[in-house]
Amino acid sequence: MGAMNDAPVSASEVVLETERLVLRRWRVSDAALQRELWTERDPRVSPNRRIDADGHPTIEDIEEWFRHADPDTTTGLLAAEQKGTGAVIGYCGIISNSHGQHGEPELAYEFLRRVWRQGYATEASWAVLSWAEQSGFRRLWATIRQWNTPSRRVMAKLGFVETARVDLDAVHGNTLFYVKEL
Repeated sequence: MGAMNDAPVSASEVVLETERLVLRRWRVSDAALQRELWTERDPRVSPNRRIDADGHPTIEDIEEWFRHADPDTTTGLLAAEQKGTGAVIGYCGIISNSHGQHGEPELAYEFLRRVWRQGYATEASWAVLSWAEQSGFRRLWATIRQWNTPSRRVMAKLGFVETARVDLDAVHGNTLFYVKEL
């Protein structure tokens, strides 16, 4: 299991470490990797989270997003960098949402297909859960498409509980809601 390092983290830079990963804020130089994630998304993912017919978002679009990122360090998606290689292979973090009560964010992650089934999502998520708890959050949510069996398995490993809430979507697949008390 991953764990958050004990080094103090400045308000402007969140860095979490696990056995194999460093989770850190995105850099402009990570834009190509972020776009690669967009190109690999399942066709059942909603169109607003896939590359559109005009090729957007482009690497330049993503670079601009990173330049103008929200400076709030209490939430956010952190780039997941392999310790041994320095390669960014995905992201994991917590984002604001409207699923739970005010102040209850959502755990989110995404990794390149070439590193699937190697435990990175679970490892990174444990570190983020620890960070969230130390930051004062008491409950986290997660939303997973019903067809996304690997992510549903990650939720089970992390101790998230599937709720009765389901957002029906005949086009992209139903969204299941999970919750975890910290």
